[in-house]
Amino acid sequence: MQGKLSMKNNEYKFNEDNYVEELQNVIDSTYTGHYSRQQFQATEFIIDGGHGTGFCIGNIMKYAQRYGKKGNTDDARKDLLKVLHYGIIQLYVHDRDQFDNMADIDIRLSMGDSDEEYKFNTD
Repeated sequence: MQGKLSMKNNEYKFNEDNYVEELQNVIDSTYTGHYSRQQFQATEFIIDGGHGTGFCIGNIMKYAQRYGKKGNTDDARKDLLKVLHYGIIQLYVHDRDQFDNMADIDIRLSMGDSDEEYKFNTD
């Protein structure tokens, strides 16, 4: 099975293309599964409520810690896929929060506030 990722004249050494395609299928299934009701996912409400990072990192830790300890090897694989999916959702939360922080800086600067009053940590 050839995945959607491609490297010019190179082969993936760890089947990354196949795993990314599998992860895409898992993510797609969450949009039609029991976690999605009337086109909204509970995760959206959690993120909109300002709890996205805690929720995502908490779930990453939960599924990483239970890996191989619950169920069979198929269940362990599913736990790894959940870790990856929550990692991707956290990337969204991270990027959204960074965009919001940058917008706050722009608003303060446009209002004439000194940039000494508001320092943005870029580390």
